[in-house]
Order: sequence, then structure tokens, then C-alpha cells
Amino acid sequence: MYKYFPHTADDLKEMMRVAGVSSLDDLYKDVAPSIRFQGEYDMPSAVSEIELRQLVDELARHNQPLTVFAGAGIYDHYSPAVVQSIIQRSEYLTSYTPYQAEVSQGTLHYIFEYQTMMARLTGMDVSNASMYDGSTATAEACMMAVSAAKKCNKVLVSSTLDPKVMKVVKNYAHFNGFEVVEIAQHDGVTDRTDIESRLAEGGVAGVVVQTPNRYGIVEDYTGFAETIHENKALLVVNSIIADLALLKTPGEWGADIAVGEAQSLGIPMSFGGPGLGYMCCTEKLIRKMPGRIVGMTHDNRGQRAFVLTLQAREQHIRRQKATSNICSNQSLMALYVTIYLSLMGKQGLREAAELSYAGAHELYDKLLATGHFKPAFNQPFFNEFCVTFDGDVDMLQNKCLEHGIMAGVKINDNTLMLAVTEKRTENEIKQLMDIIEKEVLQ
Repeated sequence: MYKYFPHTADDLKEMMRVAGVSSLDDLYKDVAPSIRFQGEYDMPSAVSEIELRQLVDELARHNQPLTVFAGAGIYDHYSPAVVQSIIQRSEYLTSYTPYQAEVSQGTLHYIFEYQTMMARLTGMDVSNASMYDGSTATAEACMMAVSAAKKCNKVLVSSTLDPKVMKVVKNYAHFNGFEVVEIAQHDGVTDRTDIESRLAEGGVAGVVVQTPNRYGIVEDYTGFAETIHENKALLVVNSIIADLALLKTPGEWGADIAVGEAQSLGIPMSFGGPGLGYMCCTEKLIRKMPGRIVGMTHDNRGQRAFVLTLQAREQHIRRQKATSNICSNQSLMALYVTIYLSLMGKQGLREAAELSYAGAHELYDKLLATGHFKPAFNQPFFNEFCVTFDGDVDMLQNKCLEHGIMAGVKINDNTLMLAVTEKRTENEIKQLMDIIEKEVLQ
């Protein structure tokens, strides 16, 4: 019937009998006719390479490139041009996972370096390689905590966690049988008293907090780890990892698991993805951690070699016993981050973070000086902050868009969250302020 399908007409008839349908069309009766295939697509005829390039260029001209003063989890950081070239080298770039480790030395080498640098950035013992994005990494950390606790299935999650991440965590909880309890916030930061009272109730496997949090606030977690560990629970810290070049690391806070989004390490924004989820933990939890861990050894000639030390993934063991059912790892984004970190180095990361911090505080001060903006919270921030506006936030953003500027993310009717990275220049900040003062506040 179909050239590449092995099923005979009798096979199809028997399958339909078992499924209780009389025809293949019955399988799709719940799909609205308006979106079902009605006939051949109106596809254009073949074109030459140059014609195709011209067509794509013409389509690309419809895009409106923006100067981005927005973040909320995805940030417009600089990435050295050479990264794109290096990641395409044949010894690094692979189409899939390193099943045959002995012939995947290039892939294993960069994963080993990735793990080393991520562990150092987070101040943790070990790193995996890797997760899809910061949301799934955080959800997987919750599952780790529940698995480690054995008899506890409750995870406390601060309400200052990014709402997008929170949704993924709750989705995981629904299908994996653990309970998510949101911790209250006060003035934009996690309410420690609420955590303590929830811990006292018992049955808590882990506590998830974020810094900088959903509002850009740098939270102080002094004493959190001690309180949480006294109650036999694990501390999970979610961070924007580029900010850890200057901020206190999860390891320094006493975290058991460090997770988050690594897109800030030079990965282009690309209309929202792809990202990279990082996950690091203490050595004690290494066997609860999903993903791959690459180690270094020496072969029989004494030469350095890399091996898959741990790969407790779904395709290797019974599904119900797996640490995770995220079972694919092309790791292209991990490769990207590895090359980026190698090129930037400690000093480069620090300088980028310092520029981001300085630019954000400059813009913050300029906005407050107009008299029309006020601090949304009385808390320290890094490169992202919230301000309340006494005018129309939608009008402000639309005016800025007319001039090619994406002016932050609207948090509510009168609150705007803006982010500044090392890519934002003095002139761009001045241009944003000129638009606000001349076209919005007049």
C-alpha cells in the first residue's frame, strides 16, 4: 500500500479490528475536517540556489531587528563570532549521543570540559551533560529530591521562581506523583517564615528557590540550607548562570542541587530557543542525577582518554527504574557553551557581568530621576529590575517598538521589568530614555 510501510492489507485489517474501527479514517474522526489533509499542497516548483537565497533574503527583510532591554529568562548576551566556526568541527559536532564511547573522543572531551567549567561556576561537586532547558532541569531536580527522600513526596517551591519554570515543575509533579507547595513571598523575596512552618509540617523532600529571582532580585539565602537540612530535605537553587561570575554560587549557599538556564552563556536569543538546562549536585547525589557524566582515564599506552562514567538513562535500563525519561542528548548547546566559556575565560565572564550590572543600575537611576517611575521592590538587583510606571505601560512599550526597541516585559498593569546586558551601549540607553521622555511622558 505504501512503499516503506511493512504492513499488508491483512495486517491493517486486523489492527483496525483490535482497535474497534472500520477504517483508517475512523482513527481521525475527532480531528476537525477543516484542519485535515484535503488534497495536494500548493507547493512552488523547484528553483535554483540563487533564486532560493533571494527568496529567503526577501522573507528575512520582513523581520524587525530590535534593541533588547528585556530578559525574563532569555538574555541578549554577546557571543564571539568564532564560536559558530569551532562548534562545526567534525571532532566535536555529532548528530546524536555517544553510544560508542571509544570512537567519540571529541564529543566526550568537550562534555568533560563542559562539566568541569559548570561545576566550577556553580561551586558544586559534579555536573551532568545536559538537560533540555532550565525548566526541565528544575523539574528533574524536584524528582531527584523526592527520589533521595524516599518516603517524602512534597516539594516546596518559592513563588519567586520564574512562572514559566513553575508551570513545567507542576506539570512534572502531576504525572510523577509528587506534590508542589508554593512558598509565599514578601516584597519580592522568599518568605523564610513560611518555609520554616511548611518544613515543620513534615513530608518535605526539597525546597526550590531562585536567584536572581523572577523579578531580577538577588535573594539572600543565609541560613536556608541549615534549616532545610535539619528537616532532612534538599536545597535546590535555580540561577541565571552567567550572573554567577559575580554572585554567590549555589555551592556557597549550601545547595544540594544547582539548576537553571545556561542560555546566558552566549547562546543567541533566537526568538526564544533553543536553551540549555544545566544541572550540578553534590557527589552524594551523583547516582540520582539524570543525564551523562563523562570521566577521564588513561588507555593502555598511557594516553589520556575519556569515558562515559555514568549514563543512567531511560534507553539503558528499565523505564520505570530510570532516573529520567528525557532520553536524548545531542548536546550541541553544551558544546556551544563549552567553546564560549573557553574563549571568555574567568576575566571575560566577570567583565561581561560587571558591564551588565553597571548598565542596569544606570538605566534604573535615569528612570527614577524622571519622577514617573518608582521601585517596585526595595531589594538589590543584578542586571534586571522592576519599576512601577504612573502612565500606560502598553503605550510605552509600543512607542519604543516603533523605534526598534524592546522595552522590557510587562509584569502587571503598571509594572515593567527591564534587563541590560553588556551589549547595551550608552547610546542605546540614551535612545531609550529620549523616547520615554519625549514621546511617552509629554
